[in-house]
Parts: sequence; structure tokens; C-alpha cells
Amino acid sequence: MNVTAAVNNDARPFIPRWSQGRPFTDRAAALRSLRHGRGADLVIVIISGVAGSGKTTVGAMLAGRLAWPFADADDFHPAANVAKMRAGIPLTDEDRKPWLQAIGAWMDEHIARGESGVVGCSALKRSYRDELLGGRPEARMVFLATDRDVLTRRLATRVGHFFPEQLLASQLAVLEPPGPDEHVIRVVPADTPAATVDAIIALLFPGGLPGRDGDHEAEA
Repeated sequence: MNVTAAVNNDARPFIPRWSQGRPFTDRAAALRSLRHGRGADLVIVIISGVAGSGKTTVGAMLAGRLAWPFADADDFHPAANVAKMRAGIPLTDEDRKPWLQAIGAWMDEHIARGESGVVGCSALKRSYRDELLGGRPEARMVFLATDRDVLTRRLATRVGHFFPEQLLASQLAVLEPPGPDEHVIRVVPADTPAATVDAIIALLFPGGLPGRDGDHEAEA
């Protein structure tokens, strides 16, 4: 299994589909809840990578293994972003601002409730990763380093998704692979999603699988 780890210690928002009308959680409220002892060991795992890297498949499978909720970043895009991508128009940094804010709000909501979770998000640029990880010590990011030929093949066979194959080149053009000084684990996907999830769990939780509420427990 080919796995590479690089771990280092160191506008008006739209209402996404998952929120069902609930207001965004205030970051300060989340931090207050942590200071009061709720969810002290919780983890929010972000599975990142370009389109076709397997974020959704691997992220959902990881969440299932951990019995945690999973969120797909595609569901956080405002309708205007989806329309642009359907038309084959690459998104800009400005387009991605409300999207990143919504993903951050989902993370903060779970942190405030003391709940762990998994979310898939491309996080192509360092500034995007900094926004998602900054001020959230419970957040961990995994970057799926998938070969371009594999990406092309997957996108060519994907059916019913708003992201067309021709936009892959634009994502690769703006991609800033995580640097050695970032808080990111780099994983080269294995032959199967299950094997990739096994590798991620081994890297994230060397002491054993965490419990559903974020408390780490030894694997039986």
C-alpha cells in the first residue's frame, strides 16, 4: 500500500442545503463550549483533493467506519457556483468564499455540539486550507494525492455530476499541493477505497479508533 504521510505539529452568506434554515454557529460559541469541557477530544476530519480524487467515496466510508456524520462539500455550493461549473466555467476565489464559509460553519456547528465529523472538500489552495484549519485545533486534514490519469479516467465515467471533465485542467492549474510546513497528512490512495480508509485511520489514530463522541478508545 503506497502511503506517504507528512504530518506537522505545528458578502452575505447563503444558507446551504444541510442547514435547513438554521443560523450559522458563532465561532466564539464553539470555542466557549470547548473551554467548558465539551468535546475536548473531538475530531473534524477534512478529506481534500482535486475532483475525482475520491474525496466523497473515501470520506463517506471513513465516516461510516467511525460512526460519524459526513458532509460533501458539493452540497455547500450556492446555486450560482453549480450553474457556472455545469457550464464549464472555473470558479474564482470570490466564488469560493461563501462555500468555504459554509463548510467552516458546518464544522463549527459540530464543534459546538461536541460532535466529531468528516467533510470532503477540495481545498485546492493553501489559503483555503488555512481558512478551514485556522482557529480549529480539532480539525485534521488529509490530502488525497491521486495520479492525473486516474482523475481523468474517473471523471470521464462519472454520471450525473455537475462538475464536467474539462474543468479538471483548471483545478490542477490552481492546485497548491500541501507543503511540508502545513498541518496536512498526504496519502497516495491505495488500490481500493477501503484500503485507503485503513491507511487514513492508521495515520490519524495510531492509538486506536476513536469513539463516536470523539473520545479515543482502543480498538477491540
